[in-house]
Amino acid sequence: MTTSEAMPDTPVEDVAVDEGAVDEAAGAGQATTSPLLSVRNLIKEFTLKSKAGDFGKRVLRAVDDVSFDLAPGQVLGLVGESGCGKSTTARCILRLIEPTSGEIVYKGEDLTAKSHKQMRELRKELQMVFQDPYSSLHPRRRIRHTIAEPMIVQGVNQKEALARVPELMRTVQLDPRRADAYPHEFSGGQRQRIGIARALSVDPEMLVLDEPLSALDVSVQADIINLLQGLQQEYRLAFVFISHNLSVVRYLAGQVGVMYLGQIVEIGDAEEVLARPAHPYTKALLSAAPVPDPEAERRKQQIVLGGEVPSALDPPSGCRFHPRCWLAQDICRVETPALIERGNGHPVACHFAAEAVTDKKSHLDLTASAGTSASAGTSVAAQD
Repeated sequence: MTTSEAMPDTPVEDVAVDEGAVDEAAGAGQATTSPLLSVRNLIKEFTLKSKAGDFGKRVLRAVDDVSFDLAPGQVLGLVGESGCGKSTTARCILRLIEPTSGEIVYKGEDLTAKSHKQMRELRKELQMVFQDPYSSLHPRRRIRHTIAEPMIVQGVNQKEALARVPELMRTVQLDPRRADAYPHEFSGGQRQRIGIARALSVDPEMLVLDEPLSALDVSVQADIINLLQGLQQEYRLAFVFISHNLSVVRYLAGQVGVMYLGQIVEIGDAEEVLARPAHPYTKALLSAAPVPDPEAERRKQQIVLGGEVPSALDPPSGCRFHPRCWLAQDICRVETPALIERGNGHPVACHFAAEAVTDKKSHLDLTASAGTSASAGTSVAAQD
């Protein structure tokens, strides 16, 4: 194995999807077996320092009443614009930051009730791969010790832990002869492979992957995607996969949850949600995603949303998306839509989900309905 990226550079869109790679879930976001992980009414608030002259505390609710299930061996993709609460949700699940309220039930036990000592013991089953492969590795520690450290923390003899490092490096398609190198001697894609090897070292049942591709070159991303899919199939791992790239989520995930301003607005089977979105925000995200076929890209109708994303410090009343939504009516401004099944086959938090599915308006009409001109509108970005 060479020290370069091990797999050929393949565009994400051209990778063939293995339909049997992920578990299919029945119902909207509900697993057919007992969930490995159940998140219920998760809330995370951050208290900010008040500005000069302000009275009282300013509270930012980054995650607001998020609920979902994850079955063993299932891949759930969480998508949405930057700042929608995806990464905060991921860190709350593993209690890297403490949730304000809600339940995080893993194998029937609520993680929010666990002590720090108990959580340390559970780390061998719940691991995380971070977004930035540069900052997630200790710059002055050899790769051999970086990969072995989680095993040693979990009580594995140091000699045995170090002896397993070559096997783990081969698993992520790295040359074991480079185990004594430092992080700066590797490329970005190789560093992310090291992070994956470190997460796999304790034989976890679930990985939380927080945008593991966004810091990598496009030419490397497909290699890491193929690696993750292969590992997920081989070890029957459950993934919570955080991303803003809809093409990647469509390829990897069996279930997808769409987040907007701290809330899940649509969740269900990935192919169903992405093929027939029932929330206007999901439709806008999909319209902004690039299409690999130039002809299809030219024919595609992009939805241009008016205004900016509201602040989580002062979210709109009712439906949080209503200031930017072309379907919004009076009820949207006063009544928060519940995340329930509305005849579309999966839960969606929209009073007019049926209309969103069948809506055929042009992007100019959509912008006008939102109360802005096309030149003043901002396009929803599917990628940063």
